[in-house]
Amino acid sequence: MCGRYGRRADKQRIAAAMQAGYTNVFEEIPPSFNVAPQTLQPVVRLSRDSGERELALMRWGLIPWWAKDGKIGFSTINAKAETLSTSPAFREAFQRRRCLVPADWF
Repeated sequence: MCGRYGRRADKQRIAAAMQAGYTNVFEEIPPSFNVAPQTLQPVVRLSRDSGERELALMRWGLIPWWAKDGKIGFSTINAKAETLSTSPAFREAFQRRRCLVPADWF
């Protein structure tokens, strides 16, 4: 993924398109035409409790489990498909933790 992306849809449109439920835990999600790393963005993930799709707000970026400083999240926004399953920074997340990031352009 590149350093920035854009999203036009609000939470109702994302939930409908992805057939996901959402809670009213977070307020309205306005479109964002310049999404930067480390900002809170909507993602679709499987609920740990029910196993159903849910819309949740998560911080964009990856902080590996072994990182001592959260600033490493700025350098882990790009991954090569060829080394995704073998790179220490991405391997565990690629195998166990995934989500859908609604984006219209990057």
